[in-house]
Amino acid sequence: MKELVEVLAKNLVDFPEQVEVVQTTKDHTIVLELHVAPEDMGKVIGKQGRIAKAIRTVLKAAATKDNIKVILEIIQ
Repeated sequence: MKELVEVLAKNLVDFPEQVEVVQTTKDHTIVLELHVAPEDMGKVIGKQGRIAKAIRTVLKAAATKDNIKVILEIIQ
């Protein structure tokens, strides 16, 4: 899951070297914190949150086959 978010985010932003994903696990839930440069926040979130919603949809589809829950938090 962590690698999937990294690949998606690095292809969206202007500063891919500043993309960092931190993964923590609790019970059957994976929490992913996506850290990007302040200038790239808009590119990762998108208009009205469409890009962020699409990333979350892809994560949930990947997590469904493993029967786990995934939460994505986008942080500056």
